Amino acid sequence: MRHYQQQLRTRRIYTVLAIVVFLVALWASLDFANSANSGKFFERLPYVFDFIRNFVPDSPMEIVRAMFDLPSPYADGSLRYDYTSERVYITDGFYIPHFIYQLIITVNIALIATIIGFVLAFLLCFFASTNLVGAGATRWVVRRIMEIMRAFPEIVVAGLLTAILSIGPIAAIVAITIHTIGALGKLFFEVVENVDMRPDEGLRATGARWVERVRYAIVPQVLPNFVSYTLLRAEINVRASTIIGAVGGGGIGEVFRLAIGRDHAAKTYAIVILLLVTIIAVDQFSSWLRRRLIGQQFLDAARGAV
Repeated sequence: MRHYQQQLRTRRIYTVLAIVVFLVALWASLDFANSANSGKFFERLPYVFDFIRNFVPDSPMEIVRAMFDLPSPYADGSLRYDYTSERVYITDGFYIPHFIYQLIITVNIALIATIIGFVLAFLLCFFASTNLVGAGATRWVVRRIMEIMRAFPEIVVAGLLTAILSIGPIAAIVAITIHTIGALGKLFFEVVENVDMRPDEGLRATGARWVERVRYAIVPQVLPNFVSYTLLRAEINVRASTIIGAVGGGGIGEVFRLAIGRDHAAKTYAIVILLLVTIIAVDQFSSWLRRRLIGQQFLDAARGAV
């Protein structure tokens, strides 16, 4: 009991010290922000929500009109309310609303980058696993390549590629793909390194080649986790492609930046609602697809183990 009480006191001391360090770091950060903002940071804090309060559309229905490119009663001859001019016509009588069309581009960027990233990360991860290739040069080189790929945020890579490849979705696809390979590759080889190696030993005893051992002993064990990580990465890439659009990557991010810059509240709220619905839809679809690919029985067993 004395030993337990001593450990409890030590833990409380560490907790208090951690809280003190956190508060000191927080205060130092706020003080730096105030100094960098010419002493106006604390002064402007009470007005932090003024932008949201003043940034309101002329009518709640204006958000719906902006979302679906419907005529606006506030049309004044300018592009501010002339939503119908932005319609993307498929036929003479059928069109896709501008924001939905841009959202489709954003989702396509994320899906293409996720698919390419998954394939390349899948191929590389086995060469980065210690239990499959040892601790030699192959593992070291592959891991360093993955580290370089995920070292820089997607938006930084997209900014560099935009200067090379010009503005458009191609730069966004390449940037997100590079980061996806590095991120998924790390997750994948960590999963591979934790598999049960007894099936691999059995195949090795029968004279199976390295590729056959990976195909029949390793892949069946790691595939459920690979699918889960890939679906999670797809959700992340949808958000990343939106952000990259703001720096010239195309899609909904670009029109979102323009809507805020032009002080058009209806368009801004319409885009926010579309993004929110899309993220929820992607999350639900990912859960459904995961159940279909992995199996509800496997998920129930995992929950039971937890």
